[in-house]
Amino acid sequence: MPTRPQVYRPEATLLDLGDGFFDPVAPADFPETRLRFRNDRAAAQIGVDTLTDDEWTRHFGRFEPLPGTLPQPFALRYHGHQFRNYNPDLGDGRGFTFAQMRDDQGRLMDLGTKGSGQTPWSRAGDGRLTLKGGVREILATEMLEALNVPTSRTLSLIETGEHLHRGDEPSPTRSAVLVRLNHSHVRIGSFQRLAYERDEAGLRKLVGYTLRNLYDEDGDDPVRLLDLVVGRTARLAARYMAAGFVHGVLNSDNINVTGESFDYGPWRFAPTWDPAFTAAYFDHQGLYAFGRQPEAIHWDVMQLAVALRQIAESEPLVAALDQFGPRYQPEVTQAILWRLGVRPRDPDTDRDLVQATERALRTSRVGIDRFFFDAFGRELPDTYAEPWTEVRAALASYEPRKDRSHPYWSGEPCSMLIDEVEAIWAPIAENDDWTLLNAKVAAIRNMGDALAE
Repeated sequence: MPTRPQVYRPEATLLDLGDGFFDPVAPADFPETRLRFRNDRAAAQIGVDTLTDDEWTRHFGRFEPLPGTLPQPFALRYHGHQFRNYNPDLGDGRGFTFAQMRDDQGRLMDLGTKGSGQTPWSRAGDGRLTLKGGVREILATEMLEALNVPTSRTLSLIETGEHLHRGDEPSPTRSAVLVRLNHSHVRIGSFQRLAYERDEAGLRKLVGYTLRNLYDEDGDDPVRLLDLVVGRTARLAARYMAAGFVHGVLNSDNINVTGESFDYGPWRFAPTWDPAFTAAYFDHQGLYAFGRQPEAIHWDVMQLAVALRQIAESEPLVAALDQFGPRYQPEVTQAILWRLGVRPRDPDTDRDLVQATERALRTSRVGIDRFFFDAFGRELPDTYAEPWTEVRAALASYEPRKDRSHPYWSGEPCSMLIDEVEAIWAPIAENDDWTLLNAKVAAIRNMGDALAE
């Protein structure tokens, strides 16, 4: 029997928080709106896939309110640590939340923007997004979704006809506005702002809002919230590692309380298992390097615990925070077994296989995507000699979770290294040719289908 289409189910729960948590704003009036990307697969999950292109552009380029949801856009207020330095002058500076609805799993979802214009938190910024930045976010979110990483999804990208000047890429460059679909934009930094302002009532209200709307739990227990966030963020860190992904800017304002990755700037996929590999050219100390991401995310969650200390006792908060490591270890084991395409056996055996895999990847310098493609659901080919002996022997005793009958396995591994990102962008910049981007999105989704349960 065919599944029924998702019915549009608007919400406006953000309003429950009150105006102390956000500022009403107006979107920029762009010179033009040219639809460049619409994600109908994601749109179908929230019941907006039936919009015509004209309706789509009005809602996601001009921000005509969607029926029944938020009456206008709101720029969220938050603080955060940026590269471990506290910054109280943050907040949505080039984006806003403009709609909420339930998805086909019943989860509350936010529609948020990037590049939609200035807000009270823009500081000296123009509130805009480069078209290249939007293309990069499409590629990041599509790839991460396919690799089983909890992530926002790029719902829409619309070119806006402005010429932007940036110091880190050729200027002037084309502009765009992006819409992302997220299971909340409430960040660790949202709690930090309230703690900084010593707003205990606001902290309790935000804890209750988060538990009720994002975790489907009653009450306003800050320790329970921290425990849930520890679990979700440990899972996120583990899946970053299995995907070979480096976010680049794991500041506390970029970690939301649902453990869902979002806001992609200088991201990279690591070519090889190099713990020191960094994504951001300005990360001179390697604070957010590939191998340090679990530590970085744990540090951010520690800042949530510090903020919640104003409304909870230290001891239970510390106890919850101390569970990050014990939760991360089984999560990274499960994530790597998933990518290997095998079913778990027992914790000790599984951990040994994962540790052997990490050692061999680090020593051999074999490409991450190449290895997981070759190893998926079977013994390693004979071409994998030393240092792969231990991995070959261990894999032989595992049951595949899925066979290799999908057409994807007859080709080559789908990767997303920086050179390919540039190669996809070049024809767009030079000839307005979107063929490579569209083909790559299709290839990534094909890989995701092959990997999925």
